[in-house]
Amino acid sequence: MKSKISWIGAGNVGWHLAPALDNAGFPVGEVYSRNRSHAEALSQRLYGAKIVGNLDFAESQSDIFILTVSDDAIPEVTRELVLPENALLLHTSGSVPISTLEYAAIEDFGALYPLQTFSKARKVRVDDVPFMIEGSTDKAEMMAFKLASAISKSVQVASSETRSQYHLAAVFACNFTNYLMSKAESWVEEKGLDFDVLHPLIVETIQKSLQNGPSASQTGPARRGDINTIAKHLEMLNEKPEMAALYRLLSDKIREDFGQNM
Repeated sequence: MKSKISWIGAGNVGWHLAPALDNAGFPVGEVYSRNRSHAEALSQRLYGAKIVGNLDFAESQSDIFILTVSDDAIPEVTRELVLPENALLLHTSGSVPISTLEYAAIEDFGALYPLQTFSKARKVRVDDVPFMIEGSTDKAEMMAFKLASAISKSVQVASSETRSQYHLAAVFACNFTNYLMSKAESWVEEKGLDFDVLHPLIVETIQKSLQNGPSASQTGPARRGDINTIAKHLEMLNEKPEMAALYRLLSDKIREDFGQNM
């Protein structure tokens, strides 16, 4: 009998993974979100999902329950869940250990972690996303592997500790990098300039880093030891003390790591 899924959480991750599994032959029959409009929007991307209004799934026909809620919400949601006998519960977090799911008082639980950034407004090729899975039992791990393999070409078993290490690296590589781009965008727009002019630079930076390695690809005034340029930039940031502090911190670390001392 084909496994059925109930989806809990209708944010960015669920927006992409629920339809991917639905299309791969693992029908999503139920969607829950504390924001009903989010659940309604996600259900419209699925073939036959109904919206449920609470976390009591005792009478559910599903045998797999997937949490795509924020990391901080996982313990609370897990405590509130009422699951049928022999249910499998999975979360999609990189930083939360699977032991957190013990609050659900079931035997089979684990992780189905996609190492990718997701936004509702942008399509993602889920089959190219690396998945890291873990299970509390052989049965849970086997099922998590089966689900991930149905939608991705890259699946590996990874402990909670390993996922956490990758997640930390991902925050540096993705979240912090994007934040710095947002600072560049706000700066040029405030000066009446065009952020689009920086697009080729951003693309080349990422491509070169992936091809040659980040350390070998590091350039810029701090890497070269151009102290006068750094001082000029800091002067330009006089009225932006937070940006100046960020600029100084990063410049100091680059000089330190690459042996460019003032």
